[in-house]
Amino acid sequence: MKRKIIEIDASLCNGCGQCVTGCAEGALAIIDGKARIVADHFCDGLGACIGHCPTGALQIIEREAPEFDEKAVETHLAASGKTPHAAKHGGCPSTQAMTLSPCQQANVPTAQATTAASALSHWPVKLRLVPPTAPFLKGARLLLTSDCVPPAFPAFHSAFLPGRVALLGCPKFDDVASSVEKLTEIVRQNDIADITVLQMEVPCCAGMARIAATAVTASGKAVPVTRVVVGRGGEIVSMGPADAPPAPRLHSL
Repeated sequence: MKRKIIEIDASLCNGCGQCVTGCAEGALAIIDGKARIVADHFCDGLGACIGHCPTGALQIIEREAPEFDEKAVETHLAASGKTPHAAKHGGCPSTQAMTLSPCQQANVPTAQATTAASALSHWPVKLRLVPPTAPFLKGARLLLTSDCVPPAFPAFHSAFLPGRVALLGCPKFDDVASSVEKLTEIVRQNDIADITVLQMEVPCCAGMARIAATAVTASGKAVPVTRVVVGRGGEIVSMGPADAPPAPRLHSL
């Protein structure tokens, strides 16, 4: 598959090893005085190591590479005498899967409180960062959301997010094949109740419903998919089954 992965410019690498200690997956090692990727499937492509390089020798590129293998990383780290804990979250604290309790959701300083409460029940929310084994996916109602919907749709938290697990993505800038593959595994490995697709009315957003429908078909599961199209003015333009053409505009919220 073609995916994001680390590339090392040997001419810039001074062999300091700071990137090696900065890689929680153990994907890097100093070999013959230069940093090298031990195995492509150990690299998650998130680039946590880049900030540790003092010479700018590391960058993220897209190329053909085997898929990141979490289980192989755990085995690799265990064999190296290192803890596999960090690898389960892709080496980046922002990717750690967690369920937000009501206490966490309500624990907002008074000075920051608003009249609208957050209905977010989990973390992370980006589709590419959510592992199919995340506990909050079991029996979930999924809300597959275009990145542009939350800032455009003022009723996002109150109208659609309660009781659903949000997965955000962009069919224009994200790798569509990777999105379909990830969502397929999520549906296949969990008893997903239903999927609601929230997308903008702009043409580039039309791929969200196709991603959901393709993933459900590939999973072999019978999961209903509803498409909701949001206008740039914050109104619901249409709502209906994902495999049906968009209906006429409904109403504004």
